[in-house]
Amino acid sequence: MTEARLTLDLDALAANHATLKARAGGAEIAPAVKADAYGLGAALVADRLWQDGARSFYVARLSEGVALRQALGDREATIYVLDGATPGSGDALEGARLTPVLNSLPQIEAWNAQARSGRLKAALHLDTGMNRLGLRPEELKVLLGAFDRLKRLDLELVISHLACADTPDNPMSATQLARFEETTALLPGVRRSLANSAGLFLGEAYRFDQARPGISLYGGGPEGVPHPDIRPVAAVEAPILQVRVVPRGESVGYGAGWTASETTRVAILAAGYADGVLRSSHPNGQAWFDGARRRMLGRVSMDLIAIDITDCDVARPGAMVELFGPNLPIDEAASAAGTSAYELLTRIAPRARKVVLGRG
Repeated sequence: MTEARLTLDLDALAANHATLKARAGGAEIAPAVKADAYGLGAALVADRLWQDGARSFYVARLSEGVALRQALGDREATIYVLDGATPGSGDALEGARLTPVLNSLPQIEAWNAQARSGRLKAALHLDTGMNRLGLRPEELKVLLGAFDRLKRLDLELVISHLACADTPDNPMSATQLARFEETTALLPGVRRSLANSAGLFLGEAYRFDQARPGISLYGGGPEGVPHPDIRPVAAVEAPILQVRVVPRGESVGYGAGWTASETTRVAILAAGYADGVLRSSHPNGQAWFDGARRRMLGRVSMDLIAIDITDCDVARPGAMVELFGPNLPIDEAASAAGTSAYELLTRIAPRARKVVLGRG
């Protein structure tokens, strides 16, 4: 086998779910499984989390929601679509029993018009300062002044999204919390959701009725660094293809990006940016092999990576090297590449062979 390997630990996923559920108090945990559960497989992830008590899930795209409904079969899960009721999506949303998160007055009108033969469920997104999706406060007032736009809809949830929850000292979170409380007071009796993974670690005030964690389910720390209560869920490894000696003064890889200052033993790994290892990992990237971190040498290429194994005598073709996982936390691997765990996970390519551990 010369493929990179992605190992998904479903028991670790379930442990993180339990940790976040404890953080949420009595609030519902509604996992974010968008982008194919951050690249790990939405069907597998949702099935395991359903077994552990999850009954609501979030996706971004309509196609993701349709696929998840098919995967869950006849289970009575609530699937929220964050894109909302986009033009032309009404019949597909209704047919798959998906709940759109309505982001604008035109979306509200379109979904209300879709409810021709009965009532439809909906969630409402309020913008509390992130300025992406959602109704601004003045638009909410317009809606409340013409509430017949909702007359055929069962509004079961109102949400907003925190912009800076992963930096706990940033005052933006408290500002958004205050705006959320103020605006949702105009919708009495409707369930509320504000916290993502990081929001659950900001304190009880952010819990409300439902939380929508994503990255910390999958092993990323809520503040972009490893957290002792969050277990690694995904590991990416690559086999050694060749071990070679690079003489002093010679270089490795495209652009001669690294030159040996002394004779160096190098292992060439069967993985590259076509497998999801970011090219930006050079020059700070590391790998884990034989009980130690090994620096990456030269640029990451499409199919190959070089690492320094000068002090290691056990390296042989076929031996597996960890690129991130239990020994090299995903947050640290992401930081070395100048990015986040979110991007590192979602960049894992399909050609990496998947191995699933734990109860499925």
